[in-house]
Amino acid sequence: MANRFIIGKGELLTYDIGPPPMKPNKAHPYSLDDARQILIPQMRDVAKELGSLPREACPFDLAVAKLQLHPAYISKSYFPRAILRDAGLVSVGSRTIRLHPRNDTRKTAPAQCDTTELFVAGSRAALARLPQLAAQLDPDSPAGDQFRQIENFYSMTSLDRVKLFDQYDGNVFEVGLHMAPGHSSSVLRDAFAAYARQYGFAVNPKYEFPVGGMLFLAAEGPVAGLDGLAQFTLLRVVRPMPKIRSARPVARSSAVTVGCTLPLAGPLSSEPRVAILDGGLPATHVLESYVNHYERSDPVAADVPSYLEHGLGVTSAVLFGPIEPGGTALRPFAPVDHYRVLDERSDEEDPYELYRTLGHIEEVLLSRQYQFINLSLGPDLPYEDSDVHAWTAVLDNLLSDGETLMTVAVGNNGERDTELFLDRIQVPGDSVNALSIGAANHSGSTWARAGYSAKGPGRSPGRRKPDAVSFGGCGKEYFHVIRPGRRPELAATMGTSFASPFALRTGIGVRAILGADVDPLTIKALLLHSVDSTARCDVDEIGWGRIAHDVADVITCADGVARIIYQGSLRPGKYLRAPIPLPAQELQGKVRITATFCFASPVDVENAASYTKAGLGITFRPHLGKRAGQQAKSRSFFSVSKFRTEQEQRSDLGKWETVLHATDSFLGSSLQEPSFDIHYNAREGGDNSGSSAERIRYALVVTVESKKYLDLYDRILTDHAKLKELQAQVSLPIRI
Repeated sequence: MANRFIIGKGELLTYDIGPPPMKPNKAHPYSLDDARQILIPQMRDVAKELGSLPREACPFDLAVAKLQLHPAYISKSYFPRAILRDAGLVSVGSRTIRLHPRNDTRKTAPAQCDTTELFVAGSRAALARLPQLAAQLDPDSPAGDQFRQIENFYSMTSLDRVKLFDQYDGNVFEVGLHMAPGHSSSVLRDAFAAYARQYGFAVNPKYEFPVGGMLFLAAEGPVAGLDGLAQFTLLRVVRPMPKIRSARPVARSSAVTVGCTLPLAGPLSSEPRVAILDGGLPATHVLESYVNHYERSDPVAADVPSYLEHGLGVTSAVLFGPIEPGGTALRPFAPVDHYRVLDERSDEEDPYELYRTLGHIEEVLLSRQYQFINLSLGPDLPYEDSDVHAWTAVLDNLLSDGETLMTVAVGNNGERDTELFLDRIQVPGDSVNALSIGAANHSGSTWARAGYSAKGPGRSPGRRKPDAVSFGGCGKEYFHVIRPGRRPELAATMGTSFASPFALRTGIGVRAILGADVDPLTIKALLLHSVDSTARCDVDEIGWGRIAHDVADVITCADGVARIIYQGSLRPGKYLRAPIPLPAQELQGKVRITATFCFASPVDVENAASYTKAGLGITFRPHLGKRAGQQAKSRSFFSVSKFRTEQEQRSDLGKWETVLHATDSFLGSSLQEPSFDIHYNAREGGDNSGSSAERIRYALVVTVESKKYLDLYDRILTDHAKLKELQAQVSLPIRI
């Protein structure tokens, strides 16, 4: 049977629609007078504390306070923009916290609730005027209505800012500063450096990363001076500078050398542009013909043999996947470029190495040369719920255009202490715009998370982390890769370092076969859409499932199956209807629909509680003829429980996830012109007004299955002339 490739041009079926009717306002837990009684004394205390700070601690006379919203107002539609505007304050960041509200109108509210804590900045004079402003608020004004949504108002303390590891005996720290409205990053850096000198700290001018509303710096000084340093009002976080996690595999076999055969044919296509960012390549190896370009990011620094071996193994994994001992390696889908971003300085006790390596990675991303990139290294640091790390911020910012598919290994710390959260995914595996990959322990049908593979969940948004797993090897089934030398010989290894490039290999294969008709963001959606989710593992262990190893499972359709892709852009605040194509004649019996949405989002680095600036509200309408008022009735498709804890059920966190995936079954008679209505919500700093938002890229993959209609694929193409069967852009072997 000839290959039936996936169906493209689904976006030609879409069209704009108007917004749904607005819902009435909710009941409030506090009156304006209730809020005044609690908040005005708190605001006076904040003004007094900030007024006592030395002038040098308040650059440009700015100070930052914590505004905690009542948990009923976690939805971003309740952002208190009017009260902040009237007070002369701006939100410079946020994070998610848990608290017990004084009162709660929700019937099933738990004692401890997740809510948003905003960091609000303004002059000390503006903060001192807050009590008077609060006393004069009109209860019928927007500012008066928003004031009663505030639960608490506090000043920042050193406990909020200093994240000190137990038994840390070093003296180099990474510092995150809130950017000062109206001032450049260099002016802020100089102001902080001058203040830091009072407490024995020196800011290293070689390493700084301004990203969004944050400036990340490296500073050296005594642990004893941290409390004084933390009085600097625009300081968001200071923590010990972590090390780079080892670029060495979990295990390396010392058994007798086993050979293999390299494929006779060259790469299937030269069109995909692929980069490996790793430890370099040894002087002697057998992959020269598959590497187009090799570059040392720091040409002066010397190689490290173990890093070179790791870099060669990762390159082998993206080219061939795991190689069967004594067998012939699979044909590569495309050649690669390799950048050595780790070297002898990475192997030394250089406390600044983390930022130096990030600079190398940033340089490659800024070149905008590549559609596919693999990164199997990062800080030896589990991600934090409350603050976004510089590595994650830089990657997410540069990947937000959706033009690059980057796979990131989540780390091999899965067997560390669970109670201390040391087994959680490591930075930058919490990136929302990258594809975070853990490791599966076997390549066959019976598999689970490899014990060493880091666990989720991730920060919200980004709860479903890792995004997926791929075979990474275990003690009973190693991941075999090419080892250094003049002959094709294998090393037995395992680790997320190899699972990640193996997952990317499938994505490269999609592009190599189908060409530029499929965008990198759509390939990400296809990979997650076609995962194997049969393992009996918690989603925090394997994400959506295991990435398909065979590209045919991703891009071809069996009998009774039609897979359609939609790819395009969305306008902020607008509604788009995406019809699901079915045959014109009503289907009988069971019909199974699987859908995956992916979008690339700009990020607010300073807002851990509202990190993504874009979110999709998805409404599924299965039957055009069954009405609820002026609209077709809706039905739940993407379950909110996939993203929310019990305490978050009334929030809107699910819509800010950059990946949504679900499957549901229907009777054919219950489907008539089914569709997804897509609403692009835009927000800035947690404010959902999105006044300056731009279009975002999106990808939707829909699979329709019916065992009763083996010709379903052909029926859909016949009845929807706008759709197009994609074609292979290269000559394929009999089996792809």
